[in-house]
Amino acid sequence: METLWFTYYLPLIWAALIGVAVVLYVLLDGFDLGMGILFPFTKDEAERDQMMSSVAPFWDGNETWLVLGGGGLWVAFPQAFAIIMPSVYLPIIFMLLALVFRGVAFEFRFVSKPNHRKWDVAFALGSTVAAFCQGIVLGAIVYGVPVEDGQFSGGSFTWFHPFALLCGVGLVAGYALLGSGWLMMRTEGELAAKAKRWGRPLVIALLAFIVAVSVWTPLAIPPIADRWFRLPEFLYLLPVPLLTAGFAWLAIRGVEKGKGPQTFLSTVALFVLCFAGLAISTFPYLVPRSVTLWEAAAAPESQLFLLLGAVPMVPIILIYTGFVYWTFRGTLKPGEGYH
Repeated sequence: METLWFTYYLPLIWAALIGVAVVLYVLLDGFDLGMGILFPFTKDEAERDQMMSSVAPFWDGNETWLVLGGGGLWVAFPQAFAIIMPSVYLPIIFMLLALVFRGVAFEFRFVSKPNHRKWDVAFALGSTVAAFCQGIVLGAIVYGVPVEDGQFSGGSFTWFHPFALLCGVGLVAGYALLGSGWLMMRTEGELAAKAKRWGRPLVIALLAFIVAVSVWTPLAIPPIADRWFRLPEFLYLLPVPLLTAGFAWLAIRGVEKGKGPQTFLSTVALFVLCFAGLAISTFPYLVPRSVTLWEAAAAPESQLFLLLGAVPMVPIILIYTGFVYWTFRGTLKPGEGYH
């Protein structure tokens, strides 16, 4: 009975832990990647300084969750890791390189003035490429990875298809909207006004992407259609699209009224609901329609041993993250900065 408990519940606990890490990474690193995506849309040097200063205390700590999510998948679900990684090697490599260039540009831009133009390009390009590649990885996994005998059976470009590319573009738009809401909420002056103008087309783009994916996935993947539109499951899951519509309206109103917190928090809610929708669509599969949580799981003893280290670390990370955000709360006026 004890072994059965471990075998059944430990994969669920680890899946929840990895899911929380991924969501926190997308939300926390999403707004500073979004700020980088918006970087080329202002040529004013003081505004660019203000944009970078608004995320300076947070950006590197936000990527802690990426390490936890990727590392957790590796140690807790090694079979899924061994299937997923070969299927998306190229976008993963480009994402990591983009994050490296972006991080280097963030540190070098201020110290290399006035000869810093190349770092501006590296920062904006690194942010955009990283976001686009993350969307491609998500789309490739959700659409399905070819698996034979428990191994990846596709090629180097299996991920290259319209659905994955759509997800890449959609995530760029979503991150940019998060960045716009962040700048509206955390900056003052002309930059906040520009962020409001940027937010108008971005909220429409994100909602169009959500609608496109919501229509595409059930049409292309029958098991997802059965999950969402078969009775009585349809009635149980109806709150998800209704809440999505409600927060979409709040996001639109927030942008129109220039309310940064409303825009930012509504966009956060949309991301969480989209992630919940994907989880509902794919559960119990970790590699959709091929490998379940339990089939991909490491030995229960290994998962339990690793969980004893992961569980106390998550609250510690949350505490120091919350402390940093609380310490650097408030808005950033033109000319102010933390560098």
